[in-house]
Amino acid sequence: MRDKQARWIEEQKVQVRWLTDNVRARADELSGLLSVSTGSARTFAVDDLRRTYTPDPHSPERWLVTPERAPLWQDFAPPPPTVWEKLQKSRWRIREAEAKQDYARAVTEYEQREAHRTAALAQDMASHEAAEAARREQMEQYNAAVGVLARGVDDADPDSVAQVAELFMTSADLPEGISTDIRVAYVTAPRRLLVVRQLPDVTVIPAEREFRYVRARDEIVSTARSLKERRERYADLIAQLVLLVTRDAFALLPLTTIDEVAVSGVVAGRNTATGQPEDKCLISVSVTREQFDRLVLSELDAVSCLKHLNALVSPHPWDHEPIRPLFDPDLSRYKIDAASAMSGVDHRTVLTELAPIEFERLIRELFEAIGMEAWATQGSRDDGVDAVAVNRDPIMGGVCVIQAKRYTKVVEIEAVRALAGVMEDMRASRGVLVTTAYFGKASYDFVGRHGKIQLIEGPELKHLIAEHLGIDVVIGHIRGAPRRWTAN
Repeated sequence: MRDKQARWIEEQKVQVRWLTDNVRARADELSGLLSVSTGSARTFAVDDLRRTYTPDPHSPERWLVTPERAPLWQDFAPPPPTVWEKLQKSRWRIREAEAKQDYARAVTEYEQREAHRTAALAQDMASHEAAEAARREQMEQYNAAVGVLARGVDDADPDSVAQVAELFMTSADLPEGISTDIRVAYVTAPRRLLVVRQLPDVTVIPAEREFRYVRARDEIVSTARSLKERRERYADLIAQLVLLVTRDAFALLPLTTIDEVAVSGVVAGRNTATGQPEDKCLISVSVTREQFDRLVLSELDAVSCLKHLNALVSPHPWDHEPIRPLFDPDLSRYKIDAASAMSGVDHRTVLTELAPIEFERLIRELFEAIGMEAWATQGSRDDGVDAVAVNRDPIMGGVCVIQAKRYTKVVEIEAVRALAGVMEDMRASRGVLVTTAYFGKASYDFVGRHGKIQLIEGPELKHLIAEHLGIDVVIGHIRGAPRRWTAN
């Protein structure tokens, strides 16, 4: 009995040591991100995304490649006739005839099975070759897309640079519980990367300092980490995360792409007035490459470094007390200062034949000329442009959702309904759906009931481009265009 109790106490002590070692290792891990992460420099180029096609060998099931043993007559032939059977030859001949029938049946069944096996093997080989061809084609298409992205980065295309930077920064190897939710935008003049980095909550810092076993109560209890220490460790952690994402931004290749990086570290919270989810900015800093190159990340104190860089830092980040960021985290990723969309377009450009990036820039420039600001291009899955913009007009202004469809046929009613849903989600005061083609009666009826959506068809789009950009364009071939207008 005494030995059993001693073993139990020893087991509890082992558990205490394990728990204490784990909580200390976690605390050390979170406080040493800069020293660990800067051990080897991280760089990233678009070519790092390319994949090499390696064919998979054809490995059919064993039965497909292993022929059966063919039937042999000796396996079916009756034994030599006995003396008695020699005297009664008819009986032995009957046995021999039956054996020959069995042998013939076995041969037929064998040939049928072999035919089935060889056909199945051929089909399996064809399926494998088709799968390999599809995989090879998919990889070629992927690498072609990487090539387009690489050219975009070389040309300092805002969307391409932002996409590559986001891919790189979200691939960082960070401790468990640290999100890599990062949003990025690129401004060409100056060459500035805008980064919104999601920060963890203060609960990421272990509340326990160590553990001990209380023999009198036969219980493992924890010693709490002081509130002051948890807050200091949290402030240090989020400062490290901001510096690390800044480091990764400057490590993007080619190095001449980015001269300045602005980072806003935000934490998920709620608006106390509305109860709605709302990100709260805790840190906002802007750093030039020259400033950052003078830093030795593995040797500095993260909190002191942010002060040195004149960062805006929440005085009480653990309470989610927000600061006013250097740029708007909600729209910063869309503040793109791209070159004029019309610089390479002549006076008779065909809208339906424009490349997607040319069409996007044309629509962006048009609406900026009309008066929209803080243009926010988002991904579109149907050969068009989805965007969020702000109109500063005190009466008609507010957030506006703009969708442009580079179509050659009628825009279905589903597109109008989808725009209404996006407007509700974005709490937008206005929506605009513009197309190179035209809308049907159902769309106009829906817009009439909704009251906050404007439809712009091909002829009006052509007129707006001429009025605001001074460019005469051709709409292009439109299938089934209504009689009230022509596509020229």
